Parts: sequence; C-alpha cells; structure tokens
Amino acid sequence: MTTASDLLAELRALGAPDKAAEMAAYHKTARPFLGVSAQVLDERARALRGSLTLCQRLDSAQALWDSDIHEGRILAAKLLTQARIRPDDTAVWQMITGWVPQFDSWALADHAAIAGAKRLQAVPARLHEVAGWTQDPNIWVRRAALVMTLPYARLAHPKPAELAIRARVLEWAAGYVADRDRFIQKAVAWWLRDLSRRDPEAVRHFLDGPGQGLSKPARREAQILVS
Repeated sequence: MTTASDLLAELRALGAPDKAAEMAAYHKTARPFLGVSAQVLDERARALRGSLTLCQRLDSAQALWDSDIHEGRILAAKLLTQARIRPDDTAVWQMITGWVPQFDSWALADHAAIAGAKRLQAVPARLHEVAGWTQDPNIWVRRAALVMTLPYARLAHPKPAELAIRARVLEWAAGYVADRDRFIQKAVAWWLRDLSRRDPEAVRHFLDGPGQGLSKPARREAQILVS
C-alpha cells in the first residue's frame, strides 16, 4: 500500500524549486511549497481514488493534510473529491469540516470546499453546519461557505428543496456584499455568474437589490452573462 510518506516523497521528487518559490510568493503563506503542478496532483489523486479503499484514503488524506505542505494538503482534498462515496457516512464530512478552521489561503479553502460540496449534496441537511461559517471571522471560512454550495447554483432543474437552498445562499451572499475583501467579493461574483447560466432573472434581481453594493469588479464579473 502507498503510504502518505510515500506520497510526500513522490511529490518532493516531482517538485521544481523555481516553481515552488513562485507559488510561495503568490500564496503568501509560511508553509512549504514543492512546486508540483495541478495537473500532476489531479492525475495522482485520480489513480489513488481508484486503488485505495475509503479507509486508506481517509488515513492518507489526514496525514497529507497534517504534513502542512501545500501540495500535500491539496492532494488530501482531491483524494476526498468524489461524487459518490459508499458508504457515505460522516467520516469524510467530519474530516473535511475538521480542516475548515485551518484555512489560510483561497487555494486550500477552495479545494477542500469542492470536496465538501459533494458530501453536502449527498446529505443536504449538512447545510446547517455550513451556515455557521458565514459569520466566522476567518475570511477563508466565510468564502468556503459559498464555494461549497456552488453546485446548487449550477442545477439545471432544481427541486423545491434545492431552490430553497439556493435562496438561502443568496441571503448569505447579500450579507457578504458589505465585506470589501476582494476574495469575498470574488466568491459572491463567482456564485452569481454560475447561477446566471440557470436563472439569470434571479441574478438580475440580486444585482438590482443587495448586489448594488458589490465592488465594481465583482458586479462586472457577476453580470457577464446577464447584461
């Protein structure tokens, strides 16, 4: 069996020092960067999801996250990104949400939130936990609440319960409008832009209402498909 130590050794061997330095400067976090491309991480995660049991993936994901190496944490999230997990008990959800307080960059928050989005769709009742993140002092936790609910903006034929979730998230987005952090503004714009492909009228209504207070770049991005 491939262990987390094996995976970290593999990532170190695949790393590029120049790229690692560029990534560290861009993300502005103190953790180590190895300089491994996103494509390589995607390919490795895909192979591991097919070869490891769920229990083995959970063990590896937690060890990779605990390494505090950027690529290790990204790979940890990708190991748990899967539409259907059987059995879909609470273990994967608890692991992902256990990482949430440690978010300190958009990359980690977004990758973990994308993994969590699959589990949220599997058990929508988990939304009550995500709702609490919207008031968190950590901007990356607040951002994760929108990223994790993005699938509900993309539904072509939402059921009544899914429409209710969509409406609730728009209420969260309205509460974010006054937050001038650009990553929060971009998250709101991202949600609205994706929703505009399915429900442009709802986006127009938002932009004519609470969305009037969005930053100019966020409004511009949000209304690309509805203007």
